[in-house]
Amino acid sequence: MTSPNTLIFVDMPSDDPAAAGRFYAEVFGWQNDARPEGVYHRMVPGGQFANPDGTPSEIGNLHLGIFDAANARPHPEPAGVEPRTIAADGRKPRIWILIGDDDSADRILAAAAERGATVLWRDHYWQTFNGYNHAFRDPWGTEILLWGKAGADPRVPASFTRE
Repeated sequence: MTSPNTLIFVDMPSDDPAAAGRFYAEVFGWQNDARPEGVYHRMVPGGQFANPDGTPSEIGNLHLGIFDAANARPHPEPAGVEPRTIAADGRKPRIWILIGDDDSADRILAAAAERGATVLWRDHYWQTFNGYNHAFRDPWGTEILLWGKAGADPRVPASFTRE
């Protein structure tokens, strides 16, 4: 293989893509790119992946798509196919978001909760990957995990849970 198969973006279902687009724009400050409004919303965080020296690379950050669960696009059938609802029970994919250097988990969790999200946990340190994490479930059932860099010499607060 001369080049790898590359993950370019992830889609998540909503029964109201326009409202979900507004939610993520307000919580994370992302651009809400409706294509078209209420059918599919591409959330664009902006910025570039960093080079090893910390400078921006030529590679843009990944996008997140929000599609209408009642008619998931693209699909060869214009009217869509079953299922037409959001999965309610059991485990689903989770989406990890790296907290920006000028933002905080507390601000993000508060903004999400103010807009109808449920905070699942906060203040956990995951030693295996050396990071702080926190989580919420958005109003459409998607779990969002926030990742904070712990750094080379992490000082984990005593109040944090650990793994």
